Amino acid sequence: MRLLTHNMLSSNIKGVTNGFPLRIEAEKVVEKQVEFNVDFLKNMFAKIEWKPLVEAAKAMRYNDLPDEAEPEMLGSEEFLRKFHHALLEIHLEEGALICPETGRRFPVNKGIPNMLLHEDEATESWGAASVDCMCMQLF
Repeated sequence: MRLLTHNMLSSNIKGVTNGFPLRIEAEKVVEKQVEFNVDFLKNMFAKIEWKPLVEAAKAMRYNDLPDEAEPEMLGSEEFLRKFHHALLEIHLEEGALICPETGRRFPVNKGIPNMLLHEDEATESWGAASVDCMCMQLF
């Protein structure tokens, strides 16, 4: 799982009001080279929550990002390369994502986060009763 993905995920457990950012417990981290694309990075910069990105990178043993970042820094190739590496090339292969409010662990296996909720964690709108009602309305 890339840190780009992590920066977009949150816990959707019923009743959770603060499900972002998910804390990372890294068991296995791998690096995978990705083509450097300045335009992509510049477009993504405004969409990224910077502080959670820095914390996630540190949890995966990458400490080269500055604690704060400003749009003016996008003119620096050195900054862009560090941003690129953290966002796209560092992958959480094995470990867990932890809900900041409940402590619920979501396992990450082979780079894929399992964010499925247990039945008692799901909101009513997505519960089995809702699915039954939707099916009944279709027929």
